Amino acid sequence: MFKKLTTAALCLAAAVATTTAFAADPLVIKFSHVVAENTPKGQMANKFKELVAARMGDRVKVEVYPNSQLFGDNKVLEAMLLGDVQMAAPSLSKFSRYTKKLALYDLPFLFKDMDAVERFQKGPAGQKLLKSVSRKGLLGLGYLHNGLKQLSASEPLKVPADAKGLKFRIMSSDVLEAQFEAVHAMPLKKPFSEVFTLLQTRAIDGQENTWSNIYSKKFFEVQPTITESNHGLLDYMVVTSKEFWGSLPADLRGDVQKALDEAIAHGNTVAAQKSVSDKQKIIDSGRSKVLNLSAAERSQWVDVMKPVWKKFEKKIGKDLIDAAYASNN
Repeated sequence: MFKKLTTAALCLAAAVATTTAFAADPLVIKFSHVVAENTPKGQMANKFKELVAARMGDRVKVEVYPNSQLFGDNKVLEAMLLGDVQMAAPSLSKFSRYTKKLALYDLPFLFKDMDAVERFQKGPAGQKLLKSVSRKGLLGLGYLHNGLKQLSASEPLKVPADAKGLKFRIMSSDVLEAQFEAVHAMPLKKPFSEVFTLLQTRAIDGQENTWSNIYSKKFFEVQPTITESNHGLLDYMVVTSKEFWGSLPADLRGDVQKALDEAIAHGNTVAAQKSVSDKQKIIDSGRSKVLNLSAAERSQWVDVMKPVWKKFEKKIGKDLIDAAYASNN
């Protein structure tokens, strides 16, 4: 009898010890990104960490690695598939190795404003695109905004002819390359981290970016003019691996997704606010002149760049392009 009680006690102790061990060792989600913490993406990641800690801190722990501390955007997806990182938010242009569909978001003058972007991304076609990388073992969990892009240059850009012969830095995107070739400019694929130096040394003449990036990276200090073109979109996809996501218990997966959705909404609010405030800070600095396009001038840019849509129609899908354009109505 004593032996049975001792055995039972030992089993109970082992069970308690195991439970304690699990409680002391929560699931770790490493979230890697390449920007500073005061950016929309940085604020989103930190908000996600806070929400998870408040709601499920005993079960899940989020570790945020900003400023490419863990991986750069060019390596993070490979690392994710190897299980070295669980979440990231690369720009949509970074997924070209995994799907051609997301090149949709690089097409010039596709969306008239961020409201149109929201309508499309929340609709069936936009939601389906989150799963466009699933064949490669990845899963999109949501879209994060930065904003619409503007053109900065060493010379005033009012009409497409003004860009002829100028060298522009672009992300690694065939669509963006075709966009600048359409105005007879010279697109150069260069890392984001090198843009300021390239502008400062006049190795390039211009670049395209959002107001928040132009301000936070001080591009306005080395570019005399910025044309408010709103010609393209800079967005990110919060992504994980299918293997990791599928390994989570259903209830926990739902809680993590809910916290992430709230964090993304927070990041998008920050992005919208910074688009307005950072533009005004640039104007107030007096370092760079912001140029506005008349309706006639804007039409010239649209007419020259819109044929890029047709060039990539087969790779992206005409149905997707039509659905995205319809979101403007």
